[in-house]
Amino acid sequence: MSIRKEVILCKYGEVILKGGNRADFEAKMLKQLRQRARRIGNYKIYYSQSTVYIEPLDEESIERIEDMTWQAKHVFGFVGVSRAFACEKNIDTIISVVKEYMPEKLKGYKTFKVESKRSDKRFPMTSPEISGEVGGAILSCVRGIKVDVRNPEIIVHVEIRENEAFIHAGQEKGAGGIPYGTSGHGLLLLSGGIDSPVAGFMMAKRGVTLECVHFESFPYTSERAKEKVLELAKILCDYTMRVRVHVISLTEIQELLRDNCDEDYFTLLLRRYMMALSLRLAHELHCEAIITGESLGQVASQTMKAIHVVNEMADIPIYRPLIGMDKGEIIEVSRKIGTFDTSILPYEDCCTVFTPRHPKTRPELSEVIEQQNRLNFDELVDKAYSTKQIIVVKQFGENKTEE
Repeated sequence: MSIRKEVILCKYGEVILKGGNRADFEAKMLKQLRQRARRIGNYKIYYSQSTVYIEPLDEESIERIEDMTWQAKHVFGFVGVSRAFACEKNIDTIISVVKEYMPEKLKGYKTFKVESKRSDKRFPMTSPEISGEVGGAILSCVRGIKVDVRNPEIIVHVEIRENEAFIHAGQEKGAGGIPYGTSGHGLLLLSGGIDSPVAGFMMAKRGVTLECVHFESFPYTSERAKEKVLELAKILCDYTMRVRVHVISLTEIQELLRDNCDEDYFTLLLRRYMMALSLRLAHELHCEAIITGESLGQVASQTMKAIHVVNEMADIPIYRPLIGMDKGEIIEVSRKIGTFDTSILPYEDCCTVFTPRHPKTRPELSEVIEQQNRLNFDELVDKAYSTKQIIVVKQFGENKTEE
């Protein structure tokens, strides 16, 4: 065996607590890692003691280890991802690896500490003794760095496991949550704004498999507006790998609302049509919930009474993971997951078409239904549903329209 090799370590989060279901969760995480790995190179992937190991098996895969690390960080279920050096389990080899590779890893840091974990109790040194030896080696080969056990800038980890020792520093955060696909199916109302992609991410992080529906109003909204939404879906695929976007036209409905209903009710009525169409699609796709990006009080249509007017139609749960968040908090998440810059591109969605000057914020349900009855609601839902187009979006490869 060679003295050292570089591997990726992926640390479990709450999956550890899943008891009898843990094996199913682990299987999902490993499957998703292997699907991603096949696109990057040739890797051996296995798990032991609440850690998944990704080992490159050829030179090309070693060269692309940074790409594989990025992929691992986007698999839900892992809270930490590190590039580590694996070596033989003896202190002389460990010190040799530390002296050769830690100076580059610790460049620019002023303070550090060493944390050692001895899972193999047969190893002849205790964890504090290992940390002392490794810390001394670092001080001897890294100029200008000091030990700070209370508030270090970086932590060097030494893990003595069953077959090998692992040395790593600067663990990066993983996606967290629980594995994608372990909590049922949900239909995300995906607009081109900031909120809905964040809502989708948050539910995917809790294991919900996403289908998406997007409502367009061509020619009042442009082809670029739809492309923007598909780009947001593509970014979500960094976490989900694949998602289907069902595009439905609301143009005729909006024009008839404009011509036949009181302006103050336009937004509420439009949302009821959107909910009716979403419910039909959700049932067709066997989704167990609808997901929206609404935040209480953010706009006129998101007051308690306005939300009730829409909720009243639903026969499955409506999840609103952003309901108690303010805009700044939502933007922070959107920046973290990479959707913000796309969301703020100046291509408007259907909700900006025929926007009332003074929308109802405290609507009465009976008044909304009276307005709704001015048109043949069911017939318009049927006609709009017949416009549905399905676009499959994948992390790897081009978008594809489904027949």
